Amino acid sequence: MQRTRFPRISSLLLATAVALSLTASGCAIISGGSSGASQDGQDGAAPTPSAAAPSSGSTPSASASATADSTFAVPGYAVGEIPPVPLFALPNLSLLSASTGAFTPDVTSSLTSVPGITVSPARCDEPGVLASGSTSTVVTGDGGVVTSDGDSSVVNDGNGAGMVTQGSVSIVNDGNGAGTYTDTATGVSIINSGNGAGSYTDAHLSVTVDGTGGGSYTNSQTGESITITGDGSGTYTAGTVSIVNDGNGAGTYTDTATGLNIINDGTGSALITSASGSRTVNAEKLPAVENVGSFPPIDAAKPVESCGTVMTLQDGVLFDFGSSQVRSDAAQTLKNLADVMNRAGASSGHVYGHTDSVSDDSFNQTLSEQRAQAVVDALVADGATASLDATGYGESQPVAPNENSDGSDNPAGRQLNRRVEVFIPAS
Repeated sequence: MQRTRFPRISSLLLATAVALSLTASGCAIISGGSSGASQDGQDGAAPTPSAAAPSSGSTPSASASATADSTFAVPGYAVGEIPPVPLFALPNLSLLSASTGAFTPDVTSSLTSVPGITVSPARCDEPGVLASGSTSTVVTGDGGVVTSDGDSSVVNDGNGAGMVTQGSVSIVNDGNGAGTYTDTATGVSIINSGNGAGSYTDAHLSVTVDGTGGGSYTNSQTGESITITGDGSGTYTAGTVSIVNDGNGAGTYTDTATGLNIINDGTGSALITSASGSRTVNAEKLPAVENVGSFPPIDAAKPVESCGTVMTLQDGVLFDFGSSQVRSDAAQTLKNLADVMNRAGASSGHVYGHTDSVSDDSFNQTLSEQRAQAVVDALVADGATASLDATGYGESQPVAPNENSDGSDNPAGRQLNRRVEVFIPAS
């Protein structure tokens, strides 16, 4: 079977992005005006005649009137109009939601680097009994697994929960839709409560949602802050600008830099105070602030479908033809295998010897037993701590035909049949 390495989770960080439905900063953060905005091209303001006629009897110019009114209006909006509290988009949650595959890794990933050894999940005819000659995976055991490879580890409880670590990254799946993602190197942290609520933080952003329509957003780079309660009310601040929507049609806009203050009483009028004075104008009720979305639940970790691990060594790796004496050049291969078994914490193992159909049954049976025992002896001598036993099957369990369909010899098939299997049962 094709073997894959444990995925580099950290590479996913390049995909992190957070969208915000704001168009600029300060007074210009407000995206667009309402249908009540002027269409005369005077910066969105609606010019009106001056309150006091000039002593000369002349009428004020359009530009003078527009300048006077502009001090009573938010740029891009009609006089007395309060911009809406902007919504914020949920951050990119793929770092957590797309990570569920990491909980079902190739259970042999920590062993694939051993030269001369083919490693694959084991298939068992019954729990704990290797079905020799198959590379398929069968659902057995409790579905759990623990793997370790350098700075990476996977713990799968088999019930949907688990934990993955790789370098600075840690991912926890609670198995009930909830989970967490943290990266100490980048400062990214995602908490998904599984009920729609959650939070996202990184070096600059902090986003929280309560799962019922409310949430908050802060950006330390832009100085923007948004709070949405989920009941139609909310606030927005950025620099000198503050917007408050009470959720009942009333609200306020304040810009301490320009001195503009608008109070909408929610009954059809708004009191405006600016550097030019104060005035009351007709004003529509503020629409309610829309709700924030919720965090989708994450998928539970899938169980690992294997009854253990089988390591297959072709006879040519260890022995000369017809011999049961381990060659000197194969000693390092078995030493590597013993080291890997110890690092994996294998408590037991079974060594099975197999031959092709050349020679008679009695000879092949004896040879397979001797080869299996020779591997056990070498592993023990190399410090393997697992309890090991040796069994020979002779030519009785081929994994490939020893002969072609026309009765001719099949050298490739016979080569596959001459093998030693080291089976480590799933704990």
